[in-house]
Amino acid sequence: MLYGLVHPVVAPLAKAIWRPEVTGLENVPATGGVILASNHLSFVDSVVIPVVVPRRVAFLAKKDYFEGRGVKGLLTRAWFEGIGMLPVDRDDPQAAINSLETALAVVGRGDAFGIYPEGTRSRDGRLYRGRTGAAHVALTAGVPIVPVGLRGTEDLMPVGTNRPRLVTVHVAFGEPLHVAGRFDGVPLGRARRIVTDEVMAAIARLSGQEVAGSYNDRAPDA
Repeated sequence: MLYGLVHPVVAPLAKAIWRPEVTGLENVPATGGVILASNHLSFVDSVVIPVVVPRRVAFLAKKDYFEGRGVKGLLTRAWFEGIGMLPVDRDDPQAAINSLETALAVVGRGDAFGIYPEGTRSRDGRLYRGRTGAAHVALTAGVPIVPVGLRGTEDLMPVGTNRPRLVTVHVAFGEPLHVAGRFDGVPLGRARRIVTDEVMAAIARLSGQEVAGSYNDRAPDA
């Protein structure tokens, strides 16, 4: 209900003010389960993508954002729920498993799920090696992955600031990677790695980032 109230207001307003440059939006299926796998440069990435995509995109957010008290807590929760965020306890030892189960539930009901294969935002602007969660969901559910390349979001809301700046961001959507039926007979672990590497290569082309070649560590403020 909150999404239906908040998103139709926030999305047009945000696009009118910041005028994001968007390419390849036709690559995002209008219906059906799909994963949007993006690079991760800023906290606001999870706002930018749902703003420019004309269908609901669910991202995971720290459960703390949903548990505040008083008027501020209520407004914060309404905001995150209104743009399609889903709570996750990142300190729970089962967080990774719970996140995958949530993603499978989202795409299973025919919705879009946004995910950052790097695991956390890049603090130096490079693109880090992808983890295999997105591939696991795609292979399990038989849904496509649309790679997404973001540029400029680190300038939209730099670390340490609490309000967005007036800058232009670029959002590029690549062609969907279809995995259903491609890996019959291939060991699951190998299939996940192949799909993940394909996704990260596509993201690198879209974002123009330097490839780090290693995994990223979780940022202290992530």
